[in-house]
Amino acid sequence: MTEKEKMIAGLPYQASDPELVELRAIVRKKLGPYNQVGVHETDDQSRMLKNILGKMGNGSWIEPPFYCDYGFNITVGNDFYMNFDCVILDVAPVIIGNNVMCGPKVQLLTATHSLDAQVRNFSGTELGKPITIGNRVWIGAGVIVCPGVSIGDEAVIGAGSVVTRDVPPRAFAAGNPCKVIKHID
Repeated sequence: MTEKEKMIAGLPYQASDPELVELRAIVRKKLGPYNQVGVHETDDQSRMLKNILGKMGNGSWIEPPFYCDYGFNITVGNDFYMNFDCVILDVAPVIIGNNVMCGPKVQLLTATHSLDAQVRNFSGTELGKPITIGNRVWIGAGVIVCPGVSIGDEAVIGAGSVVTRDVPPRAFAAGNPCKVIKHID
């Protein structure tokens, strides 16, 4: 397997692999102009965003500045909205459903490292775990979603939360670590 194939499969991989370094450079060259386009040039930005993301549904938008590792691992559904200054570390797939809203400074982080210091510091490997966000989800400002987390349909995540485990559908969850506060009727 190539390092890219290992990365996407969630296996330990070498982030310093030349192909992966080049792929990160390519997306940064795309993100630079995207993040600099003026506020009244939305058609240009939509075209650029479609060229950055793996798949993008109709009516979806990410406010600049926006940052990601690769872009091709990000799939967003229809009518997705992400506010300013968000980060998606997409070393593993990030799947976002329809009608999802994200506040400013949201971070979706699939990248992780071994808990074993010897492996982490001397092997040079890292790995990723996918993130899945269902339909009609609202993620408040400053939320961090950790590797391997799934958020169910119609869930609401309170501002500033750190989501370290799955959130069921129709739940309001908040805190650090994030926990279900109540179920939404």
